[in-house]
Order: sequence, then C-alpha cells, then structure tokens
Amino acid sequence: MAEFKILNTEGRARRGRFTTVHGVIETPVFMNVGTSAAIKGGVSTDDLREINCQVELSNTYHLHIRPGDDLIYRMGGLHKFFNWDRPILTDSGGFQVFSLAKLRKITEEGVHFNSHMDGKRIFMGPEESMRIQSHLASTIAMAFDECVENPSPYKYVKASHERTLRWLKRCKEEMSRLNSLPETINKDQLLFGINQGGTYDDLRVENMIRAAEMDLDGYGIGGLAVGEEADVMYHIIDVIEPYMPKMKPRYLMGVGTPQNIIEAVYRGVDFFDCVMPSRNARHGNLFTWHGKMNLNNEKYFDDPRPIDENCGCPACRSYSRSYIRHLFKAREALGMRLCVLHNLYFYNELMQKIRDALDEGRYGEFYKKYVDLLAERSEN
Repeated sequence: MAEFKILNTEGRARRGRFTTVHGVIETPVFMNVGTSAAIKGGVSTDDLREINCQVELSNTYHLHIRPGDDLIYRMGGLHKFFNWDRPILTDSGGFQVFSLAKLRKITEEGVHFNSHMDGKRIFMGPEESMRIQSHLASTIAMAFDECVENPSPYKYVKASHERTLRWLKRCKEEMSRLNSLPETINKDQLLFGINQGGTYDDLRVENMIRAAEMDLDGYGIGGLAVGEEADVMYHIIDVIEPYMPKMKPRYLMGVGTPQNIIEAVYRGVDFFDCVMPSRNARHGNLFTWHGKMNLNNEKYFDDPRPIDENCGCPACRSYSRSYIRHLFKAREALGMRLCVLHNLYFYNELMQKIRDALDEGRYGEFYKKYVDLLAERSEN
C-alpha cells in the first residue's frame, strides 16, 4: 500500500516521501511529461534515469487513441512497454477531451466526442477512463473530471463541479473493482481526485471538502494555468490549501514555470508537471540558474561556454553554446535532444535543490533568491 510521510515543513512548504508499488517518490517532485509514452525530442527512458527523473507522466487520451490501451495491456502495461521501472502517473484524459475535441456532448454518463486525429466517435466517462488507466497499469491514475474554461459563468461551473464529484465517486468504485480482478496488472494502482470549481472560492472549497471525504490516495488541483493570471492561480491554492488533507500528496496539474513551482511549493504543493521545459527546449529556449536564454540569439554564435556552467546535464558536460546553436541552424535533431535533456535536468535539479532547502530549514532563503531570478532573461 502507498504511504505518504511528511519529513519536514517550513511554513506551508512540505518535504515528503511517497512510497508506491513502483518505488519511492521524494517530494516536492516534477514529473517529466511523456505524452505518448515518450519524451518529445528523442529522449529515452535510459536518459530519464540519467537526468534523475523520478516520475514519468503519460496521457490516457493519446495512448487510448494510439496505439490503444488494449495493445499496451497485452504488452504487459506501460512499464514494460517503454522500459521504465519507476513510478508513472497517467492523467484521466479529461483535459484532452475538453481541449482537443471539436465536437463533444457532456452527459451525466460521460462525454461523447470526436477524436482529434481521425474524427472517430468516442465515448469516455469515469468507468472508461479507469479501465483504460488500469490497462496502462500506471502507478497513479487520475480521476475523470470536467475542466472548464476560466472564466466561465458561475451557474455552469457549479453544475460542472458537482458532476465532477459524482464522477469521482464512480471512479473510486470502478478503481476498487478493477484492482480486485485477477487479470489486472497493477492491483495497487492509486487514485488521485481533482479539485475543480473554476475561479470561484466557494465552489473550490466545497469541491475540496467533499472530495476529501472520499479518502483518496492524493488530490490534484485542476483547471488552473489555462489562461488566468498567475496571481489568480496562487489565490486559489491559498483558498483550498487549508481544506486539503495534510497527509495526502497534493498535485498542481499542468504547472509550470520555475517561478510557478517555487511559489506553489511555498503554498504547500507536492507534485508538478508541465510540457513547458521540453516544448521550450525544442525551440532553443532554455532555463538556467542565471535566468532564461534563447540559444538562437546571434550572441551565442561563437560562445565556447556550456549552456550553464553550473549544470551537470549531458549537454553542458560536453558541448558549447556555439555548437548547439549550430545544430539548430543546421536543423540537426541532436540540437533539440540536447536542449530537452538540459531543460529536464534543470527541472529535476530545481526540485532537488528545493528538497535540500526544506531538509535544511532554509526554503525561505531559497525562495527569496530564486523566485524572481529564474523568471528573468539571462544576460550571461
């Protein structure tokens, strides 16, 4: 069974350890996003181990569409399918249903929608999402929810969050049933609920209180980082944090920048994920300990230094800014790969430094030093 221990706190910031069937997760943690069971940019699971990735995140919707969760089940689950022996979190598919599907119809049972790839008509509800994720055999499955746009009318958001809670109850019941079956690959699969309620304080709090009563394995905060100002996101975290179970992991979904992470850890969040580090890297936009940089800039044409002289990633250990910039200009895939490795290494190292600071009782000092610096454009 899973166990979450809080090892240290500083204000609301938490240093934890989450023990799962696939290994221990030291928190706060950033999950490296491999949407289709692969990190975009040519990064392998061997690479992920080298850059100290603790948790890989894959996308239920995309894997259901291609290659199909039935195939992955026959191949022994995601861990065997792409050779990964550490924890995996799969999202529910809910966000993709609402962000990618051009035509969809929401009912109490679930959502009817058209695949964004071939237009094929698909139905997904709580039970379907749980069955797909059980086939994938991930360590942590996310509950199926509705992600509404911000801002949305109060009346609609209220009805939506109440439906999400009803769906959450069905997810828990179906997960329990699936975990009891002899043919299930991972009978210890965990379920995280997702807090919804738009930007309305009362709805967020009500949703959190009622979800907490279901005693799940962890709790996500969804429906943020979808266009609202960062201060709104921080406010919502502040509002619901007192109502989140203290001894369960907290996951801010789809977030974010280094600054977002530092701020959210300060407010009591444990888990993060975002496509930003790998997506930005594929265009030469990099994160460093002296701020953000764009490697395409002319000033790096003959710069012999590594991307970051304080970084130990594979790119910084062996190659210059000049060379990696050349790879981008020559459209060589190696340039993308090296930059993705760098950004993911940076994020994993950021989380390690956060954990170290919490272990040593100096997170306030770390916060003051880096919260603005890492958001600035590097002049180095």
